[in-house]
Amino acid sequence: MRVLSGIQPTGRLHLGNHLGAIRQFVDLQSRAECLFCVVDLHAMTLDWDPEALRADTLQIAALYLACGIDPERSIVFVQSHVPQHCELSWLLGCLAGFGELSRMTQFKDKSRGRESVPFGLFAYPVLMAADILAYRATAVPVGDDQRQHLELTRDLALRFNARFGETFPVPEAFIGKVGARVMSLQNPSDKMSKSAVDPAGRIELLDPPDVVRAKVRRAVTDSGREVRHNPETKPAVSNLLEIFSLVSGEEMSTLEARYGDSGYGRFKADLGEALVAFLAPIQQRCGELRAAPDHLAAVLRQGAERATALAEPTLRDVRARMGLVAGG
Repeated sequence: MRVLSGIQPTGRLHLGNHLGAIRQFVDLQSRAECLFCVVDLHAMTLDWDPEALRADTLQIAALYLACGIDPERSIVFVQSHVPQHCELSWLLGCLAGFGELSRMTQFKDKSRGRESVPFGLFAYPVLMAADILAYRATAVPVGDDQRQHLELTRDLALRFNARFGETFPVPEAFIGKVGARVMSLQNPSDKMSKSAVDPAGRIELLDPPDVVRAKVRRAVTDSGREVRHNPETKPAVSNLLEIFSLVSGEEMSTLEARYGDSGYGRFKADLGEALVAFLAPIQQRCGELRAAPDHLAAVLRQGAERATALAEPTLRDVRARMGLVAGG
């Protein structure tokens, strides 16, 4: 199994990113060939600040490593450092239809109400397909919001194979059973999000301890006093219980028995402390990496070299099959 996934350097990584994605990445390292990239080109589909993009790209890379992704076992790199992504995006774009791209839910949502829509926003799903297919990845960890884009990737792989010969494996979605959907602390019907206007709904990985405690203290709860996992009748408390279980390693049944119908005060106070303890080593390691920029740059350079060595043979094959003349 070869796995490819990436995170955009927009906004600040939060607990949902870690529990729903990065922790899964760490586990996959022991049973798959893994490539994890910071998809900086995807962050340019709407307005961006160049300095913020540069800083956030390095921050995401540092957090990848701080959360346990091992560059000796996985390939960690920045998307724009491997030009084959852009080349394959153009080649696949020549097979993609205007209609299917215009039907993408994210494109419709993000373009709604805009007088001018950037081409990058429209073509984003094709670049995502190129990210995956350049490495002939067989599995892609995705959330519900990316399923439609992965389906397009699968369609493009099948379309290419049917027209030009068997070239790409058709990648499958890899969705973790636990922690794949961490919800907002302020609105448990919404996913915890980097883009939400109110930061109180998310625990950011670099939030100071006092901020973490305050956000948990202000987290919404349900009526009654019982700490019980029931997403239908107690969605807010169920979300907090799931988070508590994931960061502490304790079973939800153990937590339910401990707090029972004692109310939410002690439960939330203990959850705040569990989160502070969980985030402390991540924050310390991230600080060390940001204080050693040459080391981080070397990791990303080596990752880009390894990624290029995998992607370029794919591009040579694609160019030849599509009828492009080989260079000197």
